[in-house]
Amino acid sequence: MNAITAKKAPVGRPQVPAEERLETIADLLLARLGDEHPGLLDGDSSWTWDEVVRESAARAAWAEELRDPERPFHIGILLDNQPEFIFWLGAAALAGATVVGINSTRSGDYLEQEVRHTELQLVVTDASGDTLLDGLDIGVPKDRFLRTDEPSYAEQVAAHACEPTRRPEIDAKTQMLLLFTSGTTGASKAARVSQGRLVGLGYQNTAKYDVRRHDISYCSMPLFHGNAVMGLWVPTLTAGGTVALGRKFSASRFVDEVRAYGATYFTYVGKAIGYVLGTPERPDDHTIALTHGFGTEASPEDRARFLERFGATLLESYGSSEGAGMVALDPAAPTSALGRPAHDGVKVVDPESREECAVAELDEHGRVLNAELAVGELVNTTGAAAFEGYWKNPEADAERVRHGWYWTGDLGFLDDQGFLYFAGRSGDWIRVDSENISALLTERALRRHDDILTAAAFAVPDPRAGDQVMAAVEIPEGRTFEDLDLGAFLARQQDLGTKGAPRFVRVSHALPSTGSNKLRKKEIQLDGWRTGDPVFWWVGRGEPAYEPMTEADKATLVAEFDANGRRRFLP
Repeated sequence: MNAITAKKAPVGRPQVPAEERLETIADLLLARLGDEHPGLLDGDSSWTWDEVVRESAARAAWAEELRDPERPFHIGILLDNQPEFIFWLGAAALAGATVVGINSTRSGDYLEQEVRHTELQLVVTDASGDTLLDGLDIGVPKDRFLRTDEPSYAEQVAAHACEPTRRPEIDAKTQMLLLFTSGTTGASKAARVSQGRLVGLGYQNTAKYDVRRHDISYCSMPLFHGNAVMGLWVPTLTAGGTVALGRKFSASRFVDEVRAYGATYFTYVGKAIGYVLGTPERPDDHTIALTHGFGTEASPEDRARFLERFGATLLESYGSSEGAGMVALDPAAPTSALGRPAHDGVKVVDPESREECAVAELDEHGRVLNAELAVGELVNTTGAAAFEGYWKNPEADAERVRHGWYWTGDLGFLDDQGFLYFAGRSGDWIRVDSENISALLTERALRRHDDILTAAAFAVPDPRAGDQVMAAVEIPEGRTFEDLDLGAFLARQQDLGTKGAPRFVRVSHALPSTGSNKLRKKEIQLDGWRTGDPVFWWVGRGEPAYEPMTEADKATLVAEFDANGRRRFLP
């Protein structure tokens, strides 16, 4: 930090005593009746908390009228961040329904499988979402689509205006969310989240991230994601602050929208911070009201640059859709550490022996010198009972809870001071923009190409935050990479999604393999783009477009890792 200092230094604050806490999101909302403090901002439009609750109640009454009591009361929402998403979160809480946030970056067969699995009764969407779902069999007839951009929608909301109340049977165990995540098998999994767990996160995170009544919380992360719901909406509701919506994250609009709202708090993923810092600096950047934000996977260097440029502190932590509360923030922690284990049940263990791993020995770059002994899986030996499971996926439940412990599927290590560090994901997860991408799905798409004999997809570290997708493909003798026209081919794969296309592609006529003709994937991943085989990379956005990666390009990329303090992530 140089000339600009933090406007305030969030250090957390005491939690509300347990005897004073409400138990459900429905009760948190009803407690806001009569509250004239601004609860929601959307551009030039605003709603008090009292109005937010009443809007939610009207939609709850409408949903109740449409409810099929013979089926799970699941409501899919396919919208950008707009007021209707917030109102339907409230409606679900009051009606005892479950919101399934539909990921708009999915498409084709993958989207169909993911949504159909959750057994929706209704879909709340608009013209854009309707188009995305067109032709897919998600198990919901079109007459059960509630289109927010049609005149009849507003008429129905007005017709169902009522005095807010909630179903009497709602309690802390009432399911409120199904949040999609990805596992080691690549299959879709929908994490179950109860009203009670959300309330607990509300009280926990208002204290942990210092969210208060005066805060205006800028929400540009998608509301179908746990980051926005658990890290912003619930804490802001709990504190009685103000939610300010950004339709989608945009680096070019970030400062202007934050300034216009007078936002003081926000949530992020690491890549988003890198994009914001990549925009041209302005002389008045530091005059925005922003004081702090919470997120994951921002590099220590980017956090320092953000503080220097905007005077706002970024609070890094660890969490997941399935569980949270495993890491306690500590102002004394090294910048690359997450904090300390929140309690004695949080450990780093060898997944085979279940023995605790050795203390990590770190070099000057923060790289682990004894990785084989120090890096293990992050577990919570007391967290199995708190894990609420996945929707109709007992195999995935069993993967998470073994031997009475909760296994995160994430890797970590502890230093000699007891600080905890994140070290990646086990299995075939690739963490892109804080979203888990399945390597298996990328491999399947690549293997559809007539001239790709076999393929492996895997994570390689990003120089700023998280991972990028890399693939290694084996093609026949006499064929070249240019013959594949790979960019156009991948653009046609409807189930690949916007983040599944590889940024780097290694091309070979004979990839390393075992005696049983299985690819030596770990070896290929360790080589990454620093292999002797030709590598092509996709620079920029839009549809994939590949160009040869030169030795000079590789040297420049290594220098970028050095500049961001992430050299330790290069194998």
